[in-house]
Amino acid sequence: MTKKSRSLPFTKKRKASDQYLGYRIAAIWKFLERENILRLLCIIGVLVIISSFALAIVEPEISIHDAWWWSVVTVTTVGYGDISPSTPAGRLIAIFLMFLGIGLLATFSATIASVLVDKKLKEELGMSHCTYENHIVLCEWNHRMRSIWNEFRYDYRTALTPMVLIADMERKPVEDDNLFFIQGQVDDATLERANLSKAKTVIVLGDDRLEDTPRDAKVVLTTLTIESMNPSAYTIVELVNDAYIKHCERANADEIIVSSTVSSGLISQAALNHGITKVVCDILNAHYGNRLYKMPVPKSMVDRPFVEALTEIKREHEGIVLAVHQGGPGGEVISNPNEAYLLKDSDSLIVMARDSPNFGRKKKS
Repeated sequence: MTKKSRSLPFTKKRKASDQYLGYRIAAIWKFLERENILRLLCIIGVLVIISSFALAIVEPEISIHDAWWWSVVTVTTVGYGDISPSTPAGRLIAIFLMFLGIGLLATFSATIASVLVDKKLKEELGMSHCTYENHIVLCEWNHRMRSIWNEFRYDYRTALTPMVLIADMERKPVEDDNLFFIQGQVDDATLERANLSKAKTVIVLGDDRLEDTPRDAKVVLTTLTIESMNPSAYTIVELVNDAYIKHCERANADEIIVSSTVSSGLISQAALNHGITKVVCDILNAHYGNRLYKMPVPKSMVDRPFVEALTEIKREHEGIVLAVHQGGPGGEVISNPNEAYLLKDSDSLIVMARDSPNFGRKKKS
């Protein structure tokens, strides 16, 4: 490999960096022009230059550098008083600069304030573009999504995780500095504004304003759009009818939750086994009790039977291993594995515990 070919990647990276810098400078310049800030700065600059030269001419004891300092101090209404004109002509220049400077400074301050207020208002109304990365995108807003958001914020792992909400509503529904709101239907345009290409997880709930069939059909179409724009994002979708599971699977949804099946299953189990729903709620609720954690198999447990891991984690960490997730995100989940199942390095454990198990630390006595 020649010296020239070795330096090529660095050259390309430097060129891309220069192009990005040029783009940012051009964007800032357009912003200053659009908000008339550039014009105001030019007027203030010209005023400072003219007043500096005029004061230096009529005030022999004041140098051009001191005159420039005096002009800046005067036009910004700071008024240190270290330099002041003594001749009638100099004082006339000062009076002119004071009155004109106050007006220009007020206009400049009002322009900056209006830009900031407009930016804040656009964010509240969901009209801005998001710049989050590795964030969670929430599609639709209803009482279920509010509970999901609430659970996220109670869990220490996602308490400060940036999230983006896409919903067809007038204003941001909750006060959350780490929740970015985008107003509108879930489509290509709103997903681009949500910076979907950099998102880590996407949650798609059904639109409660629709009947069951069109509601599930909309979820499928939304999933197709999301997967086509960012196939690496982990997509979790909610359905009403299990007949649409195959459609969501073809759309490459990572996890599919059929709300009717979950609720009817809980009700039937509650009738058959009284009190079982309390156990499920205890596991799923982040506010109190036990929670579910997913973690890689500790190195010390690799190639050991499942029953040994079950016993050791209960004894040392007060946790119960409920299942084993084989391989990566698309691997099979084995609930209550056979006691002789040998744990692999690529496996993950689904553990129920009050606190996140730390395999490097023994439980407190």
